[in-house]
Amino acid sequence: MRELMERAGRAAALLTARRETVAVAESSSGGLVAAALLAVPGASAYFLGGAVVYTGQARRALLGLDEAGMAGLRSASEPYAERVAALVRERHGAVWGLCETGAAGPGGNRYGDAAGHTCLAVAGPAARRLTLETASPDRAANMEAFAAAMLDVFLDALTEADRTP
Repeated sequence: MRELMERAGRAAALLTARRETVAVAESSSGGLVAAALLAVPGASAYFLGGAVVYTGQARRALLGLDEAGMAGLRSASEPYAERVAALVRERHGAVWGLCETGAAGPGGNRYGDAAGHTCLAVAGPAARRLTLETASPDRAANMEAFAAAMLDVFLDALTEADRTP
């Protein structure tokens, strides 16, 4: 968690300096991204909210994303992660929206993705999307790797936005 908090601290400093906000939707990282961001003192200045969207029921209840909204999408894919990042950003009125969705393990998911598969997306002034494959069945290690990758991708987007006039 200390490594996640270090990454989150760097993101928090950028967000606070720019008076920007973030909202998070994650699944297989189990809330570690939100926990890391919230562990930084002063999080109320930049963290608007988030959710662990682990099931279809949660997706409908927390994001308002029903079967019609899922047309052409499947969970644990980059297009889905992009859609959810944009939704969580919009629903919270945040500058930035983050999404992580995947299969932590020890087995794969019902879509055929192996354990250690996740898709990440950032919506905001700079957008990002990424698929990560750890090739590991270690659930806890994958959850940490997914959260670290999400924070790294977010830091990359924040840095790009910082350079954009």
